[in-house]
Amino acid sequence: MGFWRSRAVWIWLLTLVVGVLVIARSTFTTDMSAFLPQSPSKQQQLLVDQITVGSVSRMLLMGLEGGTQEQREAASQALARQMRASDRFSIVANGAAEAFEKDRVFLFENRYLLSPAVKDGHFSVEGLRQSIAQSVDMLGSPAGMLLKELFPRDPTGELLALVDELNSADRPGGGGVWTSRDGQRAILMAQTRAAGSDTDAQEQALGTVRQAFADVQAQDASLQPVKLLLSGAPVFSVDARNTIRSEATRLSVAGFLAVLTLLLLVYRSPWTVGMSLVPVFTAVVMGIASVSLVFGVVHGITVGFGTTLIGEAVDYSIYYFVQSGRVGSSGAAGSAAWAKRFWPTIRLGVLTSVFGFAALVFAGFPGLAQLGLYSITGLCTAALVTRYVLPHLPARSVNLAPARRLGLWLTRRVTDLRRLRPLALLVALAAVGVLVWVSLHGTIWNRALSGLSPVSQEAQDLDESLRRDLGQPDLRYLVVVSAPDRETLLQRTEQVSGSLQQLVDKQSISGFETPTRYLPSAATQNARRATMPEPAELQARLQQALAPLPVRPETLQPFVQDLERARQQPMITPDSLKGTALALTLEAMLVQRENGWSALLPLRAPVDAQGKSQEIDGAAVQRVLDADAASAGAPATEVMFIDITTETRDLYARYFNEALMLSLAGLLAIVVLLGWSLKSGQRLLRVLTPILLAEVVVVAGLVLLGERLTLLHLIGLLLVVAVGSNYTLFFDRYDLEDEGESITMVSLLVANLAAVFGFGVLAFSQVPVLRAIGATVGPGAVIALLFATILTRKPAGRAAVSEGQA
Repeated sequence: MGFWRSRAVWIWLLTLVVGVLVIARSTFTTDMSAFLPQSPSKQQQLLVDQITVGSVSRMLLMGLEGGTQEQREAASQALARQMRASDRFSIVANGAAEAFEKDRVFLFENRYLLSPAVKDGHFSVEGLRQSIAQSVDMLGSPAGMLLKELFPRDPTGELLALVDELNSADRPGGGGVWTSRDGQRAILMAQTRAAGSDTDAQEQALGTVRQAFADVQAQDASLQPVKLLLSGAPVFSVDARNTIRSEATRLSVAGFLAVLTLLLLVYRSPWTVGMSLVPVFTAVVMGIASVSLVFGVVHGITVGFGTTLIGEAVDYSIYYFVQSGRVGSSGAAGSAAWAKRFWPTIRLGVLTSVFGFAALVFAGFPGLAQLGLYSITGLCTAALVTRYVLPHLPARSVNLAPARRLGLWLTRRVTDLRRLRPLALLVALAAVGVLVWVSLHGTIWNRALSGLSPVSQEAQDLDESLRRDLGQPDLRYLVVVSAPDRETLLQRTEQVSGSLQQLVDKQSISGFETPTRYLPSAATQNARRATMPEPAELQARLQQALAPLPVRPETLQPFVQDLERARQQPMITPDSLKGTALALTLEAMLVQRENGWSALLPLRAPVDAQGKSQEIDGAAVQRVLDADAASAGAPATEVMFIDITTETRDLYARYFNEALMLSLAGLLAIVVLLGWSLKSGQRLLRVLTPILLAEVVVVAGLVLLGERLTLLHLIGLLLVVAVGSNYTLFFDRYDLEDEGESITMVSLLVANLAAVFGFGVLAFSQVPVLRAIGATVGPGAVIALLFATILTRKPAGRAAVSEGQA
């Protein structure tokens, strides 16, 4: 009945219920944009938008390999038909003639409003004579048969000019369907209707594609040799979520079973083991709930990070159950004695962890802030439940006699290990030397944002290969035009396109894409319409223009009718392109944002004699853009050149620098806390030295193994401080060479093994961020305990710290 009369127990139960309810209503995500800045620059915001909601996030790339060319083409046609029958895709393109009928109709019916050749003088007598003469010459060429039917309606060659301009990019080849350059792969492209951030809908869309391909092969057994390849942002987001989900489950189970086995060996009491896990379970629940309440969404990496709490949160219950046995009392008396003698040390260890992770809560990156909040909440919860709830839970006696014998053996080994102090210092010195040498001849840190991505290199290579086969422009280089409204944006983009053409003429770039190629501004469309003469005037001009040419005026009567129709037809709008493959390209380049519109103009890099892409001279591009801005006089608009590779590197550098500064701030806070608590510079140095040297050795070991460190290794190093501080504080406050402290020594060993098991399993994760933490904390915990044993020694004659002294 004492259990139910405890106020602490009621508070714990109520808090636990609330936490479970919060989790049940929480939103979980695996979107790696959580590890992008919360307050990005304009360039970074563009990158974030494209990752989360842009058309790039909805673009699906497909390749068909194996079998014969005829089999691949048949599979492409059948798969495209199946996908178009689904409502999950806004566009499905594979290069098939029937699929692009709408594109041809759109281009032909709007050729006079789209053609850049339509300007003053184009429909003058001389302009007509020149353009019609060129078409007549082409009729005598090998392509003449294709132009014969088109000539009466388009004698000025507007459609051919448009097609040539569209084909100026590196488009995929093929007859019936798109194929790769080597002819070994059929290529398809689709865009999902669902937003890129809707991972559930993206997963359903991928399931639709796979089922459609399975149906195609089931309907035609001859297509069995053909293999489907899938890539694109939807594939990455779904695979990342599934990987994180499966890894979090698998590693949580593995870590839990490892710690459970350890505790069963120590306690040999399932009941006591179950009680030991109460703080861990509560810590996980409250950690997730706190993140959900503060951030509104919980990242999968944060949930996976909860696995680490198994390794550290269980330490507190280990200290309680093992060390309360050391006191020799039972029930309330034993708990009170443990609280008086050991809780001050444990509490100080918890506070060092809190101070270390508190700095991360203020990070400008939501993912990093989530990890910090989760750690603080979880560790504090585990410690408080151990201190105030476990003593009230029903307890059963534990036979610690074997643990006492182990403890006696360990206390004797402490003296032996301390003889290795010169060797430990030598190892630490060698580790410093390794880090200095590597820093001078290379780099310790992986400064690519991809180091945080769970997407495999193989998947990235496939994506690059499919994009190359599709002739997609290299999205590394972009010119971004921004304006308050769409019409202003289109007009400004047309001006910028003219300036970029200068770079093409100078061969500084090999080309560029622009949305105004498919959607000219209203001003440009009106200007082109104004150049079109009325039918009677056009007839008179044709009479003069055709005089020296072998073409009769009545032959071009369809041209006169079409031009008059163009004078009267509505303006081209984005709705005009609906249902065409061109709409996909336009949507990728024309983006509506909260504060206006942006146009993305991808630049194609120049190539050398061997066909290899060269880097674009960003300074040269910027000079042209600056000159364009000076002459344009459009203060409401903005034009930027962005090198995505450089921007990503700068983004990561900002991320790294901020995390490093925050970690150093956390370390400084720990030093201040310990200095205030220990009230002795000598003791402070004695407590900190083993931890810092352990971190140096761990980092050097990872570097020697070929690991380039990411920011999550930095998080791991903070965890090593959190774990290691407990060890050094115990060695500082208690004489662990004394056989009377044998149980205390056992508690440290068991807690260390629990940390190694809990954290160590993460080293086998396929998710880089989890693997980095495991590879850092697992060995770091062992080395921290060894260094604490070897280097930390309580001065003779100092009594153990009591509650009142802490």
